[in-house]
Amino acid sequence: MKLKSLILGSVAAAGLSTAGFAADLGVLTSLDVCDALGLSGLTISSDTNCLQLSGGVSYEFNWGDFRTESYVARTFDGNRSISIDDGRTDWNSKVEAWLKAVGTADSDFGPAKAVIKIKEVDFTRIHRSDADLDTATAGVQNTVIDADGELDGLFIDEAYVAIGDTTVIMAGKKGSIANLDDDAPFNFLGLFNSDAQDGKGVGVDADTTYLGGHVIQVVSDLGNGVNVGVALENLNSDSKGINGSGAAADLVARQAGTAVGVLSYAGEGITAHATGAAIGILDGNVESWFVHAGATGTFDAFKVRAAVSYYDFFKHGTQGGKFAGNDIDVLNALASVEGTFDLFKIALSGEVANTRNNTTGTTFTDYGVGGSVGVTVTEGVSINLGARYFFDDVADESTTQVAAQIVAAVTETIKVTGELGGYFGNAIANNAAYANDSVVYGAAELAWAPGGGFTSSVKGEVNSESAYKVTFKAAKSFE
Repeated sequence: MKLKSLILGSVAAAGLSTAGFAADLGVLTSLDVCDALGLSGLTISSDTNCLQLSGGVSYEFNWGDFRTESYVARTFDGNRSISIDDGRTDWNSKVEAWLKAVGTADSDFGPAKAVIKIKEVDFTRIHRSDADLDTATAGVQNTVIDADGELDGLFIDEAYVAIGDTTVIMAGKKGSIANLDDDAPFNFLGLFNSDAQDGKGVGVDADTTYLGGHVIQVVSDLGNGVNVGVALENLNSDSKGINGSGAAADLVARQAGTAVGVLSYAGEGITAHATGAAIGILDGNVESWFVHAGATGTFDAFKVRAAVSYYDFFKHGTQGGKFAGNDIDVLNALASVEGTFDLFKIALSGEVANTRNNTTGTTFTDYGVGGSVGVTVTEGVSINLGARYFFDDVADESTTQVAAQIVAAVTETIKVTGELGGYFGNAIANNAAYANDSVVYGAAELAWAPGGGFTSSVKGEVNSESAYKVTFKAAKSFE
């Protein structure tokens, strides 16, 4: 409220100081429009429009010897290789900032909105060896792709119009309406194959290039917790750098346009959804499609979750990866249950991924299980014990991770987390990059949240392969 008063006071003062502008700026001092539209937060209004402002800044710095160039698919934590000591000092520095403006006015069809979100990502990544320190080429700095698939720098993250109340029509650049929820395991370590998905779920990466982008979307609240939605997405075929001419341009054309349909429910302790999508509809040649469904039920001391997805896709040779140039069908399923009993919390999870390569005629099945036990030792102190296992049918390799974690609230604003664990199995033994058949690691984090939406933390990690990493984070948002 103080920030709102400050802004409105500044506008009023500016209007009084210059008689020529007084009439124009005076309309910015009434908030009746915002109140009538049910809008709150940082708002400025004219006679007909209410402007909501929100934004945020986050910073992350990493330093150590952690950036491993080798990539070991589906073997370790979330499709990533474990860091090893390669004799190089690494550091990353990343600033993310965003500013969002939503202009809303009343209409005969419900609130009419224009949304603009500007984002800036400034990411510097250094990876250099001691041997390079005295050379002119010391250090390697890269412009990289951030988590949202946009290039480093300033860009428009969202720009769309919307109108409606119970039924809303949206068009422009924005995220997908696809519901990919109800599919994250409850155990604190998660599951290996699940972690390979950006949304840490089942089968479909929430950050896929085929969802969102330039869109035309319609969503409707049917009442009683039921919502439906249909959309045309990826109309600009923003495929993260797949562009140019010849085969690359043809690939973009064949993957342009995604039709999305969603049905979801939320109420009485149950959430559920079903999402379907067809990829490449603009030229009438649908080469890929998927369905994703999940449900979560909360019943007194128990939570139960189940999810399944089926993905039929053709991976062109220019896309790379171990399935490049192949027609692939993947069926993923996950189930998880959690029970809370006084001082204890127990969670069990399982996953399976059945993949058929229609090009080669081969079929293989990966599977994994995981579990954890949480114990509240005293008020503010808890211990988590967990383990997970994964079997890779293609490589005939398995990996097991075990970990013990302690979380202590030192004060109302300071929390300390420590974790000790290890990775074991022939997936590590068969990899020449690692000196031993197992990798043990330790981590400690100090988090501080003094209020006002400000959060910060510092974390240190080290493992038996002599890799180490120190991470500092700080963030604040406003709305």
